[in-house]
Amino acid sequence: MKKLIFTCISVLFLASCSVQEPLYNWDKYETNSYNYLKKSDDASTQKLIETYQKMIDKPYGSRKVVPPGIYADYGYVLLQANKTQEGKKMLQKEVEMYPESKVFIDRILKMLE
Repeated sequence: MKKLIFTCISVLFLASCSVQEPLYNWDKYETNSYNYLKKSDDASTQKLIETYQKMIDKPYGSRKVVPPGIYADYGYVLLQANKTQEGKKMLQKEVEMYPESKVFIDRILKMLE
């Protein structure tokens, strides 16, 4: 009986030590967005755009989708880089993926018209 209790406790203990996969893939977003905000030069903008592309092209994590706000953030950076059509497309994609952002994104799109 003691062996059974010990085994059950050991299994529960080891199960609690497992590492969970993150919900979303953030790649190097934190570092590159910080550098973009700090420097705001062409190189940091390009690195941030590449990071967004990676996150969109290969969404991994347990949910296998792009994290909330990434399409909107990417769209904003594209608008800042005078890529208006691509930026609008990304903003609309944010609304498709996360409908709760519709009110906010629609205001931005109206301001662009």
